Amino acid sequence: MPRPGRPRQDHMYSTGCIGIQTGTDEHVLRVGIDVGGTFTDLMLVDDDTGSVTVHKVPSTPADPSVATMQGLRELCELGGATPAGVDQLLHGTTVATNIVLERKGSRTGMITTKGFRDIIYIGRHRRPKTFSIYQDLPWREPTLVPRRHRLVVDERIVPPGDVVVPLDDDEVRACAARLRDAGVEAVAVCLLFSFLNPEHERRIKAILEEELPGVHLSISHEVVPQHREYERFSTTALNAYIGPKTSEYLRRMHGALRDLAPDTDFHLMASNGGTLTVDGAVSRPAQLLMSGPVAGIVGGIAAGRSAGYESVITLDVGGTSADIGVAPDAIVRMKHLYDTNLGGYEVMVPMVDLDTIGAGGGSLARVDAGGLLRVGPSSAGAVPGPACYGRGGTEPAATDAQAVLGRMRPDARLAGGLELDVEAARAAIGRLGDKLGLDLTETAVGITQILTQNMVNAISVNSVQKGFDPRDFSLVAFGGGGPLYGADIARELSIPRVIVPPHPGITSAMGLLDSDLKYESQRTVMVEAPEADAVALEAVFAELEAGGRAALDADEVADADRLFQRWADCRYVGQAYELLVPVPPGPLDEAGVLALAEAFEQTHEREYFYRFPEKAVQIVHLRSYAIGLMPSVTLRPIEAGDAEPPADAVVETRPVVFAQGDDRTPGELATPFYARDRLRAGNVLTGPAIVEQLDSTTVIPPGTTARVLPDGAIVIDVTTEAGA
Repeated sequence: MPRPGRPRQDHMYSTGCIGIQTGTDEHVLRVGIDVGGTFTDLMLVDDDTGSVTVHKVPSTPADPSVATMQGLRELCELGGATPAGVDQLLHGTTVATNIVLERKGSRTGMITTKGFRDIIYIGRHRRPKTFSIYQDLPWREPTLVPRRHRLVVDERIVPPGDVVVPLDDDEVRACAARLRDAGVEAVAVCLLFSFLNPEHERRIKAILEEELPGVHLSISHEVVPQHREYERFSTTALNAYIGPKTSEYLRRMHGALRDLAPDTDFHLMASNGGTLTVDGAVSRPAQLLMSGPVAGIVGGIAAGRSAGYESVITLDVGGTSADIGVAPDAIVRMKHLYDTNLGGYEVMVPMVDLDTIGAGGGSLARVDAGGLLRVGPSSAGAVPGPACYGRGGTEPAATDAQAVLGRMRPDARLAGGLELDVEAARAAIGRLGDKLGLDLTETAVGITQILTQNMVNAISVNSVQKGFDPRDFSLVAFGGGGPLYGADIARELSIPRVIVPPHPGITSAMGLLDSDLKYESQRTVMVEAPEADAVALEAVFAELEAGGRAALDADEVADADRLFQRWADCRYVGQAYELLVPVPPGPLDEAGVLALAEAFEQTHEREYFYRFPEKAVQIVHLRSYAIGLMPSVTLRPIEAGDAEPPADAVVETRPVVFAQGDDRTPGELATPFYARDRLRAGNVLTGPAIVEQLDSTTVIPPGTTARVLPDGAIVIDVTTEAGA
């Protein structure tokens, strides 16, 4: 792969085709592919010319790689390239996440220290419902590893890594035989204090490789070399549980890519906002958990920054779900390492702080047992999809409601070559309305308002309840459905503006291409700052950074494009949890250790409004990040115009239903429909108006105005003054 971050200076000229430029024999081509529940989004970027080509195809849930490879071929054809000419492909996937949520993991076994086989069952005695004595605890029902498959060996290592009871190889082989007879597909190896001395785990791994060839192995010191037995055991077991099926998908995907593009560098989005190699993802698939929505936050931040706004709330509404993130000052916030869980299981891997709810274009509307209208979380998915897609769906979905309200034209082109069947949508919504005793319009408005309020509530939880005032942010609305709901959501939360990126349905794919290569490694050290051996800590960092440097070497990242960051998890002695603190730059010495302790105390005071100067600061973990800086995606400016949009930008004016007046009574208003590719920078649109494009539809409600930015983004002003 050509070294990233070094654009060539060859002369280019435009062929006249949108997003395609030629004039050089060698281009640096990168592709981002984001697989969603309904559509697979693709973006091709030429880093030399800045040209961008986007595409969208229906997802294939049974085997996501089918849609991915089909989309890649079609994308390259649209962009005047070939798959073999692609230098790098970055992929975001929800395969690992879905395995956990659907409880469809592999049959898993475990080998652990004698007396500790039930750690993953006991947990930490936390109860989801404090006062209920009759409840299924999520980490128990079902448990990741059935008790009959949790086997023990008589060994013991104690701090600082001393062997008290040596490992018996014959005992390990006997465990392997039992697991073989049980037909397990994966084995988790979790021994006490292996993060201090992995000798026994390494020996067990070697024996299992001999005795159980082809079985996926998950070794705790390789997956998460940190203290806290329950979280480490749970993470390692989950890594094993998802390992075989995730690995099978990645190998199938990688093999299909090799057939098309044998020299293309292939990376996957990780849950920490960085990327992974295929080998890294196969050995540690837990790093892919919740990685799918992460690219959306990265892309949303880039869109906000391009529009001139740093602090953004990102709203990515797809066909099945809505992903919400809050990024103050364009900073991606991370979850606390001990607050990261999925499906009730503890997962001690770094994750971007985001929330996902079951609210999307395919969210199904229904009448519950009490006779009330409900929307989501069940979805029509990619197949058959909403009724208006004309693919056999009969249940009413959120997109059907938008079609009934007139916000999507029957003649509009949809992504994936779909044609809008408004009559099917009206029939589906009408049947639901009959059950509720409501007419067609009332039912459609009710569905839209409920889905909007679900997203408003989720944004409030992730902003207001975490100390952020939505009025200080801009809402970046993207995904296929985000621009349909963005303005109404912003009004409810008093967010002053909505930013709709140039390619809202492909923004997550753009986020993949805007992500840097990122490799993380960590080590538990458990020392107190005043007496800590700075030389020993520096040696640990040097060892961690050597591994990251090797990974960047394999990616052929130029020295000028490398960045190494050092962080430490610190706490006061006696506290149960840590805060993540940056380590002072330069080689770590005694002064650096004291500066690290002071940085922790300042962070603690900022987070909790007090500090304990009489207590010693404990350094628990050291973390190293090796980052390969990638070129940002910079969209070329569109043609400039004046405030009045071109006459040919209006493709049709037709009645659309909007809530009007103080009582928000729904009624029809004559609404112009604009073709987005005909709008010019500087154009101002006054609501009501609707902007169409292949991958999304933007609603500009009455009382709002919108302006088109030089890069083609649309900013909707939803303040009271805008409607005056």
